[in-house]
Amino acid sequence: MSKRIDNDCDSGPPVDLAFKCITSMEDVLQEDPREGPKPIKRCENGKLMSRALRLNNNTLTDLHGFGEIAEKLLSDPSQLCWIDLSFNDLPSIDPVLTSYRRLSVLNLHGNSISDLSEVDKLAALPDLRSLSLHGNPIETERGYRSYILCLLPNLKTLDFSAVTKQDRVTADVWRRMTPRPRRGKRSKKQ
Repeated sequence: MSKRIDNDCDSGPPVDLAFKCITSMEDVLQEDPREGPKPIKRCENGKLMSRALRLNNNTLTDLHGFGEIAEKLLSDPSQLCWIDLSFNDLPSIDPVLTSYRRLSVLNLHGNSISDLSEVDKLAALPDLRSLSLHGNPIETERGYRSYILCLLPNLKTLDFSAVTKQDRVTADVWRRMTPRPRRGKRSKKQ
């Protein structure tokens, strides 16, 4: 895997806004990121240089304004490759996440996602390799792991567990036995 730097700035450590009692995306700009072992660098315009954003363990119920906030916060949000939104109260997977085409790690565990078809949106992310959704109501759906692996065949880990050859065989058998998505409640518009 080659390291690619698309601007004059190196990518720094994650922008850590975890455990900040953030209830809406507007709150993000009111908070200072937590300092880690490596300091977060800023570009000349003051924006943070990072390809990773941690918004876990807050009380977000939606991602309204996520794109605009990312533009104000990060030097190059199009380079985001890691987003942690775990342990919030998100009821769905916001389509804004699919606009980050380089996203390879997405943590959504411990939220309130109850419709398995929400995962369909993530098929638009060609580089997604690691996804966590455990601790959401969808985890109890029959065929949960197979459904996700059929939909996202490039995943290497799901719910912090490596995707094995047997997982892929099981998912392929499941796909052949379940030709249509199980969840018919949603309209085709979504």
